[in-house]
Amino acid sequence: MNNYKITNLRTNKDYFLNDEETTNFFKKNKVQNYNIVNLTELKRIRANKIFDAVSIVCFFAATVLTTILIIENYY
Repeated sequence: MNNYKITNLRTNKDYFLNDEETTNFFKKNKVQNYNIVNLTELKRIRANKIFDAVSIVCFFAATVLTTILIIENYY
């Protein structure tokens, strides 16, 4: 289930709604007066960026450790 942050462009009032509430909300209101942000997608993107950074650091650390082990064993 997705969560949305809906901002009224005229009054800058924020609404935090889920899928059902969002569809009901836009049955009563016009879409062009609001800015819609999918909070669930933003949270997923933020987590993916963190995981990418962690994986890059782990890969770099593994490369350095492998290089050190090779140098110690053969030289």
